[in-house]
Amino acid sequence: MANINPARRAEIGREKRARTRAQLVEAANSLFARQAVESVTVDDVVREAGVAKGTFYVHFDSLEALTAAVAEELVQSFDEMLQPGRVSLSEPALRIAFGCRAFIDKALNDSRWAAVAARMTAATPKGGENIRRRLFEDLQQLPTESPEETSAELNLEVVVGIMLQILRALGEGRLSSLNRDAVISAILRAIGLGAQEAESVVERLPTTVPEKSSRAAAN
Repeated sequence: MANINPARRAEIGREKRARTRAQLVEAANSLFARQAVESVTVDDVVREAGVAKGTFYVHFDSLEALTAAVAEELVQSFDEMLQPGRVSLSEPALRIAFGCRAFIDKALNDSRWAAVAARMTAATPKGGENIRRRLFEDLQQLPTESPEETSAELNLEVVVGIMLQILRALGEGRLSSLNRDAVISAILRAIGLGAQEAESVVERLPTTVPEKSSRAAAN
C-alpha cells in the first residue's frame, strides 16, 4: 500500500470537511426556499443533505449556527455585488445611505432573504466582517463638528442594529417600501447628521447602481 504524506492526508481531511459543511449549508438554503425558516429542524437538514445527524454537530453547534452561516453567505455575496457602486460614491454619508438602501430594496423584493439575514443577530452578532469593516471606514470619514460626537465604533453598532431590526420587520411584512427613505434618513440622523443634511443625502442617492469596473470590488 502506497504511503500518503501526512500533510496531504490532513489536506484531504480538510477538503472533505469543507464539502460536508457546504452540503449542509446548501441543504439549509434549499429548505429555506421551500418553507419558513422557523419551521426547519436539524432532522430536516440532515435528511436533505443526506448525512448522519452526528455529522451535523461536527460542523455546527446548533441550527441557529447553521442559519447564521447561510445568512452570512447571502449577505456577503450581495455586499460584494454592491461594492463597485459603493466605491464610485465620494461622500462617506452617501456610501452609507447607498448600502442601507440597497439592503432594504433587496429585503423588499425577497422577504425570505430578509428573514434569513436577520437571523444573524442571535447566532453571530458580529457577522458580516467585510460589511462591518467597510461601514466602519465610512463612519470614520464622516465629518465631526465637536469632540462630543459619538465614536465610529458606537455608530457602527447603531447602524448595524437598526438595519438588522429593519430586515427582520421587512421579513415579517411589518414595513413596506413607503418606509424606505424614512428609515435611511433616521439612520443618518442617528449617526450625527442633521435632519436637512440627512434629507439631502437621501435625495442625492443614485437611482441605479453606478457603473464601475468589477475590479473596484477588491477594495
